[in-house]
Amino acid sequence: MQGPRILIVDDEASLRTALFRALDRKGYQVITSATAKEAETISTSDKAIDLAIVDLRLPDGDGIELMAKLRLIHPNIQVIILTGHASIETAVDATRKGAFHFVTKPCNLDEILTLVDRALSHSQLKNENQHLRTALHSKYQFDNIIGQSDAIMEVLSMIEKVAKSDSTVLIMGESGTGKELVAKALHFNSTRESEAFIPINCGAIPAELLESELFGHIKGAFTGAVANRAGRFELADDGTLFLDEIGDMNPSLQVKLLRVLQERCFEPVGSAKTVASNVRVIAATNVDLEDAVEEGRFREDLFYRLNVIPIRIPALRERKSDIPLLLQHFIQSFNRSRNRQLAGISADALNMLCNYPWPGNIRELENLVERLAILKGNGVIDVMDLPEKYRRSAHAESDPSKLDIPDNGVDFNTAVDNYENALIMRALEKTGWNRNQAALLLKLNRTTLVEKIKKKGLRPPEQNM
Repeated sequence: MQGPRILIVDDEASLRTALFRALDRKGYQVITSATAKEAETISTSDKAIDLAIVDLRLPDGDGIELMAKLRLIHPNIQVIILTGHASIETAVDATRKGAFHFVTKPCNLDEILTLVDRALSHSQLKNENQHLRTALHSKYQFDNIIGQSDAIMEVLSMIEKVAKSDSTVLIMGESGTGKELVAKALHFNSTRESEAFIPINCGAIPAELLESELFGHIKGAFTGAVANRAGRFELADDGTLFLDEIGDMNPSLQVKLLRVLQERCFEPVGSAKTVASNVRVIAATNVDLEDAVEEGRFREDLFYRLNVIPIRIPALRERKSDIPLLLQHFIQSFNRSRNRQLAGISADALNMLCNYPWPGNIRELENLVERLAILKGNGVIDVMDLPEKYRRSAHAESDPSKLDIPDNGVDFNTAVDNYENALIMRALEKTGWNRNQAALLLKLNRTTLVEKIKKKGLRPPEQNM
Protein backbone atom coordinates (compact mmCIF):
# COMPACT_ATOMS: atom_id res chain seq x y z
CA MET A 1 0.00 0.00 0.00
CA GLN A 2 1.39 3.40 -1.03
CA GLY A 3 2.00 6.04 1.61
CA PRO A 4 0.41 9.51 1.76
CA ARG A 5 1.09 11.86 -1.15
CA ILE A 6 3.08 15.02 -0.36
CA LEU A 7 3.66 18.08 -2.56
CA ILE A 8 6.75 20.26 -1.97
CA VAL A 9 6.59 23.77 -3.47
CA ASP A 10 9.81 25.80 -3.10
CA ASP A 11 12.10 27.54 -5.58
CA GLU A 12 15.19 26.61 -3.54
CA ALA A 13 16.47 23.46 -5.29
CA SER A 14 18.71 22.27 -2.44
CA LEU A 15 15.85 22.41 0.08
CA ARG A 16 13.47 20.64 -2.33
CA THR A 17 16.01 17.86 -2.79
CA ALA A 18 16.70 17.49 0.94
CA LEU A 19 12.98 17.33 1.76
CA PHE A 20 12.32 14.91 -1.10
CA ARG A 21 15.00 12.48 0.07
CA ALA A 22 13.99 12.63 3.74
CA LEU A 23 10.28 12.10 3.01
CA ASP A 24 10.90 9.47 0.34
CA ARG A 25 12.98 7.42 2.83
CA LYS A 26 9.94 7.38 5.16
CA GLY A 27 7.77 5.85 2.45
CA TYR A 28 5.81 8.92 1.38
CA GLN A 29 4.92 9.62 -2.27
CA VAL A 30 6.68 12.94 -2.95
CA ILE A 31 6.13 15.40 -5.81
CA THR A 32 8.13 18.64 -6.10
CA SER A 33 7.51 21.97 -7.78
CA ALA A 34 9.48 25.24 -8.04
CA THR A 35 6.52 27.51 -8.87
CA ALA A 36 2.93 28.14 -7.84
CA LYS A 37 1.68 27.63 -11.41
CA GLU A 38 3.31 24.21 -11.70
CA ALA A 39 1.93 23.26 -8.26
CA GLU A 40 -1.61 24.20 -9.36
CA THR A 41 -1.23 22.02 -12.46
CA ILE A 42 -0.04 19.07 -10.36
CA SER A 43 -2.91 19.53 -7.89
CA THR A 44 -5.56 19.23 -10.61
CA SER A 45 -4.56 15.64 -11.43
CA ASP A 46 -6.92 12.87 -10.37
CA LYS A 47 -4.68 11.85 -7.46
CA ALA A 48 -5.37 13.24 -4.01
CA ILE A 49 -2.69 15.26 -2.23
CA ASP A 50 -2.61 14.66 1.51
CA LEU A 51 -0.11 17.33 2.52
CA ALA A 52 1.74 20.27 0.95
CA ILE A 53 4.91 21.99 2.15
CA VAL A 54 4.77 25.46 0.59
CA ASP A 55 7.23 28.35 0.59
CA LEU A 56 5.60 31.65 1.56
CA ARG A 57 7.32 33.60 -1.25
CA LEU A 58 7.38 31.93 -4.67
CA PRO A 59 8.71 33.38 -7.96
CA ASP A 60 5.19 33.66 -9.39
CA GLY A 61 2.94 33.97 -6.38
CA ASP A 62 2.16 33.95 -2.69
CA GLY A 63 2.26 30.73 -0.66
CA ILE A 64 -0.85 31.54 1.37
CA GLU A 65 -2.83 32.23 -1.82
CA LEU A 66 -1.58 28.92 -3.24
CA MET A 67 -2.66 27.19 -0.04
CA ALA A 68 -6.20 28.52 -0.52
CA LYS A 69 -6.29 27.19 -4.10
CA LEU A 70 -4.97 23.78 -3.02
CA ARG A 71 -7.61 23.54 -0.30
CA LEU A 72 -10.37 24.21 -2.85
CA ILE A 73 -9.18 21.25 -4.94
CA HIS A 74 -8.26 18.99 -1.99
CA PRO A 75 -10.47 19.99 0.99
CA ASN A 76 -8.73 17.59 3.40
CA ILE A 77 -5.17 18.67 2.57
CA GLN A 78 -2.82 19.77 5.36
CA VAL A 79 -0.40 22.61 4.59
CA ILE A 80 2.91 23.54 6.23
CA ILE A 81 4.18 27.03 5.32
CA LEU A 82 7.93 27.72 5.05
CA THR A 83 9.47 31.19 5.09
CA GLY A 84 12.77 32.97 5.42
CA HIS A 85 10.98 36.20 6.32
CA ALA A 86 9.15 35.33 9.53
CA SER A 87 6.93 37.66 11.49
CA ILE A 88 4.31 37.02 14.14
CA GLU A 89 1.64 38.69 11.98
CA THR A 90 2.42 36.46 8.99
CA ALA A 91 2.41 33.32 11.11
CA VAL A 92 -0.94 34.22 12.67
CA ASP A 93 -2.40 35.01 9.24
CA ALA A 94 -1.18 31.69 7.82
CA THR A 95 -2.61 29.58 10.63
CA ARG A 96 -5.85 31.56 10.67
CA LYS A 97 -6.30 30.79 6.97
CA GLY A 98 -5.80 27.07 7.51
CA ALA A 99 -2.07 26.27 7.67
CA PHE A 100 -1.24 23.37 9.98
CA HIS A 101 2.06 24.96 10.99
CA PHE A 102 4.43 27.82 10.13
CA VAL A 103 8.20 27.06 9.95
CA THR A 104 11.06 29.54 9.71
CA LYS A 105 14.03 28.88 7.43
CA PRO A 106 16.70 27.55 7.66
CA CYS A 107 14.65 24.41 8.29
CA ASN A 108 15.49 21.61 10.66
CA LEU A 109 14.72 18.38 8.79
CA ASP A 110 13.82 16.49 11.96
CA GLU A 111 11.35 19.23 12.89
CA ILE A 112 9.78 19.08 9.41
CA LEU A 113 9.46 15.27 9.55
CA THR A 114 7.83 15.47 12.98
CA LEU A 115 5.37 18.11 11.74
CA VAL A 116 4.56 16.01 8.67
CA ASP A 117 3.80 12.98 10.86
CA ARG A 118 1.62 15.07 13.19
CA ALA A 119 -0.23 16.77 10.34
CA LEU A 120 -1.00 13.47 8.59
CA SER A 121 -2.09 11.82 11.86
CA HIS A 122 -4.37 14.77 12.55
CA SER A 123 -5.75 14.61 9.03
CA GLN A 124 -6.36 10.85 9.23
CA LEU A 125 -8.15 11.24 12.55
CA LYS A 126 -10.39 14.00 11.17
CA ASN A 127 -11.17 11.98 8.05
CA GLU A 128 -12.06 8.90 10.08
CA ASN A 129 -14.31 10.97 12.30
CA GLN A 130 -15.95 12.54 9.27
CA HIS A 131 -16.61 9.14 7.69
CA LEU A 132 -18.07 7.82 10.92
CA ARG A 133 -19.93 10.99 11.81
CA THR A 134 -23.30 10.07 10.35
CA ALA A 135 -23.28 6.55 11.77
CA LEU A 136 -22.01 7.62 15.16
CA HIS A 137 -24.43 10.53 15.42
CA SER A 138 -27.29 8.12 14.79
CA LYS A 139 -25.86 5.50 17.13
CA TYR A 140 -25.42 7.89 20.01
CA GLN A 141 -28.59 9.94 19.73
CA PHE A 142 -30.50 10.25 22.97
CA ASP A 143 -33.27 7.89 21.85
CA ASN A 144 -30.74 5.10 21.30
CA ILE A 145 -29.87 4.95 24.98
CA ILE A 146 -32.35 2.22 25.77
CA GLY A 147 -34.83 2.66 28.61
CA GLN A 148 -37.97 4.41 29.78
CA SER A 149 -37.60 4.20 33.57
CA ASP A 150 -37.62 7.41 35.58
CA ALA A 151 -33.95 6.85 36.45
CA ILE A 152 -32.73 6.68 32.83
CA MET A 153 -35.07 9.45 31.67
CA GLU A 154 -33.39 11.73 34.22
CA VAL A 155 -30.01 10.87 32.71
CA LEU A 156 -31.27 11.60 29.18
CA SER A 157 -32.65 14.93 30.36
CA MET A 158 -29.24 15.87 31.79
CA ILE A 159 -27.45 14.89 28.56
CA GLU A 160 -29.81 17.05 26.53
CA LYS A 161 -29.27 20.03 28.82
CA VAL A 162 -25.46 19.94 28.90
CA ALA A 163 -24.41 18.43 25.54
CA LYS A 164 -24.04 21.77 23.78
CA SER A 165 -21.98 23.35 26.55
CA ASP A 166 -18.22 23.03 26.92
CA SER A 167 -18.44 22.39 30.65
CA THR A 168 -16.53 19.50 32.20
CA VAL A 169 -18.78 16.54 33.03
CA LEU A 170 -18.21 13.85 35.66
CA ILE A 171 -20.09 10.60 34.95
CA MET A 172 -20.51 8.33 37.97
CA GLY A 173 -21.72 4.75 37.94
CA GLU A 174 -20.82 1.13 38.49
CA SER A 175 -18.84 -0.83 35.90
CA GLY A 176 -21.02 -1.93 33.00
CA THR A 177 -23.68 0.77 33.37
CA GLY A 178 -22.81 2.51 30.07
CA LYS A 179 -20.69 5.49 31.14
CA GLU A 180 -18.80 5.63 27.82
CA LEU A 181 -22.08 5.47 25.91
CA VAL A 182 -23.24 8.56 27.81
CA ALA A 183 -19.91 10.29 27.13
CA LYS A 184 -20.28 9.61 23.40
CA ALA A 185 -23.87 10.86 23.47
CA LEU A 186 -22.59 14.10 24.99
CA HIS A 187 -19.87 14.45 22.34
CA PHE A 188 -21.88 13.53 19.26
CA ASN A 189 -24.68 15.91 20.23
CA SER A 190 -22.30 18.79 20.96
CA THR A 191 -20.81 21.56 18.84
CA ARG A 192 -17.61 19.43 18.70
CA GLU A 193 -19.32 16.46 17.04
CA SER A 194 -17.24 16.67 13.85
CA GLU A 195 -13.98 16.63 15.82
CA ALA A 196 -12.26 13.72 17.55
CA PHE A 197 -13.64 11.76 20.50
CA ILE A 198 -10.58 10.31 22.23
CA PRO A 199 -11.09 7.84 25.10
CA ILE A 200 -8.45 6.64 27.54
CA ASN A 201 -8.87 4.26 30.49
CA CYS A 202 -6.77 5.70 33.29
CA GLY A 203 -6.99 2.44 35.24
CA ALA A 204 -5.77 0.22 32.41
CA ILE A 205 -2.42 1.96 31.79
CA PRO A 206 0.52 1.73 34.23
CA ALA A 207 1.06 4.96 36.15
CA GLU A 208 4.56 5.47 34.72
CA LEU A 209 3.19 5.38 31.15
CA LEU A 210 -0.04 7.30 31.65
CA GLU A 211 1.61 10.74 31.64
CA SER A 212 3.13 10.08 28.22
CA GLU A 213 -0.19 8.70 26.94
CA LEU A 214 -2.00 11.85 28.04
CA PHE A 215 0.52 14.57 27.18
CA GLY A 216 2.82 12.91 24.64
CA HIS A 217 6.62 12.97 24.72
CA ILE A 218 9.60 14.18 22.73
CA LYS A 219 12.38 12.06 21.30
CA GLY A 220 14.85 11.02 24.01
CA ALA A 221 12.56 11.93 26.90
CA PHE A 222 13.05 8.45 28.36
CA THR A 223 14.40 5.05 27.40
CA GLY A 224 12.44 3.84 24.41
CA ALA A 225 11.29 7.31 23.29
CA VAL A 226 12.81 6.98 19.82
CA ALA A 227 10.58 9.65 18.25
CA ASN A 228 8.22 12.45 19.18
CA ARG A 229 4.73 11.21 19.97
CA ALA A 230 1.47 13.11 20.34
CA GLY A 231 -0.57 12.44 23.48
CA ARG A 232 -4.33 12.11 23.88
CA PHE A 233 -4.78 15.79 24.75
CA GLU A 234 -3.16 16.80 21.46
CA LEU A 235 -5.10 14.20 19.45
CA ALA A 236 -8.35 15.43 21.02
CA ASP A 237 -7.66 19.09 20.25
CA ASP A 238 -10.93 20.89 19.36
CA GLY A 239 -12.77 17.69 20.31
CA THR A 240 -13.53 15.68 23.45
CA LEU A 241 -11.22 13.71 25.74
CA PHE A 242 -12.93 10.96 27.76
CA LEU A 243 -10.98 10.05 30.90
CA ASP A 244 -12.47 6.76 32.05
CA GLU A 245 -11.82 5.44 35.59
CA ILE A 246 -10.35 8.79 36.63
CA GLY A 247 -10.38 7.65 40.27
CA ASP A 248 -7.44 5.32 39.54
CA MET A 249 -5.10 8.16 38.51
CA ASN A 250 -2.08 8.59 40.80
CA PRO A 251 -1.74 11.83 42.84
CA SER A 252 1.30 13.23 40.97
CA LEU A 253 -0.52 13.00 37.66
CA GLN A 254 -3.66 14.49 39.20
CA VAL A 255 -1.66 17.70 39.76
CA LYS A 256 -0.73 17.90 36.07
CA LEU A 257 -4.30 17.19 34.96
CA LEU A 258 -5.54 19.95 37.28
CA ARG A 259 -3.17 22.40 35.58
CA VAL A 260 -4.50 21.51 32.12
CA LEU A 261 -8.07 22.07 33.29
CA GLN A 262 -7.16 25.39 34.89
CA GLU A 263 -4.74 26.86 32.35
CA ARG A 264 -5.69 25.02 29.13
CA CYS A 265 -2.09 24.07 28.33
CA PHE A 266 0.44 21.30 28.99
CA GLU A 267 4.04 20.23 28.30
CA PRO A 268 4.86 16.90 26.60
CA VAL A 269 7.14 14.66 28.67
CA GLY A 270 10.76 15.84 28.30
CA SER A 271 9.79 19.15 26.68
CA ALA A 272 9.90 22.69 28.01
CA LYS A 273 7.53 23.86 25.28
CA THR A 274 3.98 24.66 26.35
CA VAL A 275 1.18 23.41 24.09
CA ALA A 276 -2.25 25.06 24.12
CA SER A 277 -5.22 22.75 24.65
CA ASN A 278 -8.76 23.31 23.41
CA VAL A 279 -10.37 20.12 24.69
CA ARG A 280 -13.64 19.34 26.42
CA VAL A 281 -12.97 16.88 29.23
CA ILE A 282 -15.52 14.26 30.24
CA ALA A 283 -14.42 12.05 33.13
CA ALA A 284 -15.97 8.87 34.50
CA THR A 285 -15.52 6.85 37.65
CA ASN A 286 -16.91 3.74 39.31
CA VAL A 287 -15.63 4.77 42.73
CA ASP A 288 -16.99 7.40 45.11
CA LEU A 289 -14.59 10.30 44.56
CA GLU A 290 -15.83 12.13 47.65
CA ASP A 291 -14.79 9.12 49.75
CA ALA A 292 -11.48 9.04 47.85
CA VAL A 293 -10.95 12.73 48.69
CA GLU A 294 -11.61 12.09 52.40
CA GLU A 295 -9.18 9.17 52.34
CA GLY A 296 -6.49 11.28 50.63
CA ARG A 297 -6.46 9.22 47.44
CA PHE A 298 -7.87 11.97 45.24
CA ARG A 299 -7.18 15.71 45.21
CA GLU A 300 -10.07 17.81 46.44
CA ASP A 301 -9.31 20.70 44.04
CA LEU A 302 -9.27 18.31 41.06
CA PHE A 303 -12.54 16.74 42.19
CA TYR A 304 -14.25 20.13 42.15
CA ARG A 305 -12.74 20.93 38.74
CA LEU A 306 -14.15 17.69 37.33
CA ASN A 307 -17.46 17.77 39.17
CA VAL A 308 -18.81 20.85 37.36
CA ILE A 309 -21.74 18.86 35.97
CA PRO A 310 -22.22 15.46 37.64
CA ILE A 311 -24.29 12.75 35.93
CA ARG A 312 -25.03 9.57 37.86
CA ILE A 313 -25.82 6.46 35.80
CA PRO A 314 -28.18 4.10 37.67
CA ALA A 315 -27.24 0.45 38.14
CA LEU A 316 -29.42 -2.03 36.23
CA ARG A 317 -30.96 -3.30 39.48
CA GLU A 318 -32.26 0.27 39.99
CA ARG A 319 -33.99 0.31 36.60
CA LYS A 320 -35.27 -3.25 36.21
CA SER A 321 -38.36 -2.03 34.36
CA ASP A 322 -35.97 -1.36 31.44
CA ILE A 323 -34.84 -4.99 31.24
CA PRO A 324 -37.58 -6.06 28.74
CA LEU A 325 -36.61 -3.19 26.41
CA LEU A 326 -32.89 -3.93 26.75
CA LEU A 327 -33.49 -7.63 26.06
CA GLN A 328 -35.47 -6.80 22.95
CA HIS A 329 -32.73 -4.44 21.76
CA PHE A 330 -29.91 -6.97 22.28
CA ILE A 331 -31.91 -9.83 20.73
CA GLN A 332 -32.48 -7.75 17.59
CA SER A 333 -28.84 -6.68 17.54
CA PHE A 334 -27.39 -10.19 17.84
CA ASN A 335 -29.94 -11.60 15.40
CA ARG A 336 -28.46 -9.22 12.85
CA SER A 337 -24.78 -9.49 13.75
CA ARG A 338 -24.75 -13.26 14.40
CA ASN A 339 -27.34 -14.19 11.77
CA ARG A 340 -29.61 -15.77 14.40
CA GLN A 341 -33.41 -15.97 14.72
CA LEU A 342 -34.23 -15.58 18.40
CA ALA A 343 -37.97 -14.85 18.60
CA GLY A 344 -38.06 -13.32 22.09
CA ILE A 345 -38.22 -14.52 25.68
CA SER A 346 -40.89 -16.32 27.69
CA ALA A 347 -42.66 -14.63 30.60
CA ASP A 348 -41.11 -17.01 33.16
CA ALA A 349 -37.59 -16.44 31.84
CA LEU A 350 -38.20 -12.69 31.74
CA ASN A 351 -39.42 -12.78 35.34
CA MET A 352 -36.25 -14.59 36.40
CA LEU A 353 -34.04 -12.01 34.70
CA CYS A 354 -36.02 -9.16 36.25
CA ASN A 355 -35.42 -10.66 39.69
CA TYR A 356 -31.68 -11.14 39.17
CA PRO A 357 -29.46 -8.46 40.86
CA TRP A 358 -27.19 -7.86 37.82
CA PRO A 359 -23.82 -7.14 39.47
CA GLY A 360 -22.31 -6.69 35.98
CA ASN A 361 -25.11 -4.33 34.92
CA ILE A 362 -25.95 -3.81 31.23
CA ARG A 363 -22.65 -5.30 30.08
CA GLU A 364 -23.58 -8.56 31.83
CA LEU A 365 -27.04 -8.55 30.24
CA GLU A 366 -25.56 -7.96 26.78
CA ASN A 367 -23.06 -10.79 27.28
CA LEU A 368 -25.88 -13.12 28.37
CA VAL A 369 -27.93 -12.39 25.25
CA GLU A 370 -24.88 -12.89 23.04
CA ARG A 371 -24.27 -16.27 24.71
CA LEU A 372 -27.92 -17.26 24.20
CA ALA A 373 -27.83 -16.13 20.57
CA ILE A 374 -24.82 -18.37 19.91
CA LEU A 375 -25.95 -21.43 21.87
CA LYS A 376 -29.72 -21.37 21.18
CA GLY A 377 -29.76 -19.66 17.82
CA ASN A 378 -33.52 -19.49 17.23
CA GLY A 379 -36.91 -19.69 18.92
CA VAL A 380 -38.10 -18.26 22.22
CA ILE A 381 -35.65 -18.06 25.13
CA ASP A 382 -37.09 -20.14 27.99
CA VAL A 383 -36.15 -20.79 31.60
CA MET A 384 -34.01 -23.84 30.82
CA ASP A 385 -31.98 -21.79 28.31
CA LEU A 386 -30.74 -19.53 31.11
CA PRO A 387 -27.49 -20.36 32.92
CA GLU A 388 -27.93 -21.89 36.37
CA LYS A 389 -26.98 -18.78 38.35
CA TYR A 390 -29.91 -16.81 36.88
CA ARG A 391 -32.38 -19.58 37.68
CA ARG A 392 -30.93 -20.08 41.17
CA SER A 393 -31.22 -16.37 41.96
CA ALA A 394 -34.85 -16.30 40.80
CA HIS A 395 -35.80 -19.32 42.95
CA ALA A 396 -34.28 -17.65 46.01
CA GLU A 397 -36.42 -14.57 45.46
CA SER A 398 -39.68 -16.37 44.62
CA ASP A 399 -40.35 -16.99 48.33
CA PRO A 400 -41.10 -13.60 49.99
CA SER A 401 -39.63 -14.86 53.26
CA LYS A 402 -36.29 -15.34 51.48
CA LEU A 403 -36.18 -11.97 49.78
CA ASP A 404 -32.96 -10.10 50.47
CA ILE A 405 -32.98 -6.32 50.69
CA PRO A 406 -29.45 -4.97 50.04
CA ASP A 407 -27.79 -2.55 52.45
CA ASN A 408 -28.31 0.35 50.06
CA GLY A 409 -32.05 -0.41 49.91
CA VAL A 410 -34.40 -1.33 47.08
CA ASP A 411 -36.56 0.81 44.82
CA PHE A 412 -40.04 -0.28 45.92
CA ASN A 413 -41.82 1.15 42.87
CA THR A 414 -39.41 -0.53 40.46
CA ALA A 415 -39.76 -3.89 42.24
CA VAL A 416 -43.54 -3.67 42.14
CA ASP A 417 -43.44 -2.60 38.49
CA ASN A 418 -41.27 -5.60 37.60
CA TYR A 419 -43.66 -7.98 39.36
CA GLU A 420 -46.62 -6.37 37.60
CA ASN A 421 -44.91 -6.77 34.22
CA ALA A 422 -44.27 -10.45 34.90
CA LEU A 423 -47.88 -11.05 36.01
CA ILE A 424 -49.33 -9.40 32.92
CA MET A 425 -46.93 -11.25 30.59
CA ARG A 426 -47.75 -14.58 32.28
CA ALA A 427 -51.52 -14.00 31.94
CA LEU A 428 -51.16 -12.97 28.29
CA GLU A 429 -48.96 -15.96 27.50
CA LYS A 430 -51.38 -18.34 29.23
CA THR A 431 -54.33 -16.99 27.21
CA GLY A 432 -52.48 -16.78 23.89
CA TRP A 433 -52.50 -12.99 24.11
CA ASN A 434 -56.29 -12.81 24.37
CA ARG A 435 -56.66 -9.55 26.26
CA ASN A 436 -60.25 -10.26 27.37
CA GLN A 437 -59.32 -13.59 28.98
CA ALA A 438 -56.11 -12.17 30.45
CA ALA A 439 -58.09 -9.33 32.04
CA LEU A 440 -60.46 -11.90 33.61
CA LEU A 441 -57.52 -13.89 35.00
CA LEU A 442 -56.05 -10.75 36.51
CA LYS A 443 -59.45 -9.45 37.65
CA LEU A 444 -58.85 -6.21 35.79
CA ASN A 445 -61.01 -4.10 33.54
CA ARG A 446 -60.07 -4.86 29.92
CA THR A 447 -59.39 -1.18 29.11
CA THR A 448 -57.13 -0.95 32.17
CA LEU A 449 -55.13 -3.96 31.01
CA VAL A 450 -54.86 -2.66 27.43
CA GLU A 451 -53.63 0.70 28.71
CA LYS A 452 -50.99 -1.00 30.89
CA ILE A 453 -49.80 -3.16 27.97
CA LYS A 454 -49.49 -0.07 25.80
CA LYS A 455 -47.73 2.01 28.45
CA LYS A 456 -45.24 -0.75 29.29
CA GLY A 457 -44.57 -1.59 25.66
CA LEU A 458 -45.33 -5.29 26.17
CA ARG A 459 -45.55 -7.40 22.99
CA PRO A 460 -45.77 -11.07 22.03
CA PRO A 461 -42.36 -12.75 21.66
CA GLU A 462 -42.76 -13.17 17.91
CA GLN A 463 -43.08 -9.40 17.54
CA ASN A 464 -39.83 -8.74 19.40
CA MET A 465 -37.81 -9.24 16.23
